[in-house]
Amino acid sequence: MRLTGIILKGIGGFYYVEVGSRIYATRARGLFRNEKIKPLVGDRVEIDVISEEEAQAHIQKILPRFSQLKRPEVANVEQVVVTMSMASPSPNFILMDKLLVLGQYHGVTPVVLLNKIELVTAEALEKVRRDYEATGFDVIFVSVKENTGIEALKKVLKDKVNVFAGPSGVGKSSITNALKPGLELKVGEVSGRIGRGRHTTRHSELIELPSGGYVLDTPGFSSLEILDIPKEALKDYYPEFQEASENCRYRDCSHISETDCGVKTAVAEHRISRSRYGSYAYLYEELKKQKERY
Repeated sequence: MRLTGIILKGIGGFYYVEVGSRIYATRARGLFRNEKIKPLVGDRVEIDVISEEEAQAHIQKILPRFSQLKRPEVANVEQVVVTMSMASPSPNFILMDKLLVLGQYHGVTPVVLLNKIELVTAEALEKVRRDYEATGFDVIFVSVKENTGIEALKKVLKDKVNVFAGPSGVGKSSITNALKPGLELKVGEVSGRIGRGRHTTRHSELIELPSGGYVLDTPGFSSLEILDIPKEALKDYYPEFQEASENCRYRDCSHISETDCGVKTAVAEHRISRSRYGSYAYLYEELKKQKERY
């Protein structure tokens, strides 16, 4: 019997495929190994059931992917929820902007999610809101501790395959637990010595939400390379630059060293966030150095 389902997780050579309300433990055909094709969490696959009673099957076909991320290595993600905490640990906005760029580059819609909002002032939240709502992306503030913002987040995640991306300690597992009560993912504490979270997730796993959609719980990370993106293309992933760039003297303006740059003028006039422009300039130089190095 051939069925179609979605890979929820892969551990020890087994892939766990959800078909309706049933989960099958499957192995991939040797053909995939010969062709150097690896099934990924999030893949839509066709399976042949070999034991309905024991819920065992073989993966016979991987259906075409419409997106694929490298880290975490997952397929068919529709939204990347870039997650930071407002405090404990302090937000790393350069990393946030890097992840927003990577999401767009891989054809995945970014969402900005800020946790632990109870630890900062309303003024701090308002500044972040202004900076990131200008991108056009959804911006959501939550406090797992005070159970605020969770319903707004559910609406954004509904009926989509979502991946949380962000460093350890920002509350990704806590947020997932709040989205699916009873899940009880292991939650790590932030190390006082190094100021960042301990890894609590050891493998990627797709989790179905009662409110609709899936979220991917993945191992945390704190750095990411953007080597594949040409530095000249970086500006295209800062949507709030688009209107101001029409006033640049040079058509191929990088918004870095040119005179009569509409984007730099907009930054000086506070129409574009100075913080966001600063991260753009930082990432531009990082890409430039990477190109020179490689």
